Amino acid sequence: MNYHLSLLVVFSLFVSPCHSGCAEVDSLTEAVAGGGFLMGCISCKRREEVSAQTTVDWHFKPLGEEEFRHIFHYDHPSAEILHEDFHNRLEWHGTQNHDIQTGTIYIHNVTFNDTGTFRCTFHRTLLLPLAEEHVTVTKEVELSVVAVANRELTAVISEIMMCVLIVVLQLWLIAVLVYCYKKISNEHEAQEARKALKAQKTALLEPKDNCDRVQLE
Repeated sequence: MNYHLSLLVVFSLFVSPCHSGCAEVDSLTEAVAGGGFLMGCISCKRREEVSAQTTVDWHFKPLGEEEFRHIFHYDHPSAEILHEDFHNRLEWHGTQNHDIQTGTIYIHNVTFNDTGTFRCTFHRTLLLPLAEEHVTVTKEVELSVVAVANRELTAVISEIMMCVLIVVLQLWLIAVLVYCYKKISNEHEAQEARKALKAQKTALLEPKDNCDRVQLE
């Protein structure tokens, strides 16, 4: 789960946010059998200041079939699972109000039968001052279910960059320690040199004082 979320964060760096700060990040497309899967679907409004009322429907077409099945409907705050194959397995993870921009769902206990096309549809009514405007946005996710998670390129690059960063920080720390050691050593040597010079001056002055005392006597 943390792996999926980290990938979503990486992908979000390459998308253009809308005026509202909403970012239409594409969903991941590979799930592991027996685990959970976060199915992303985002539709950003063009103008944040315009209020809206939105409902979201999810449909599913299994691999090899032609017809979509209506599996989920969300009309805040009501979430309804509409197909027996997904009974007790779908959970709403989207916007928690009527102005929905994120229609994400979470699938529990993914099976190989979940391989196929998922369709997410936003039915949005924009509440404009003069009249209402109805907008429909549809997005699809091609889901593949595997037995073991594949390491994607993003994860490999992230690990490499982390290792490089650790090495660079270690080298920087060593350089700082060497610099501090040299600075302390130089200051210590300078202090010892000042002490030696002071002692030498004192030694040179003492015999002269003794001679002067002898002559005065």
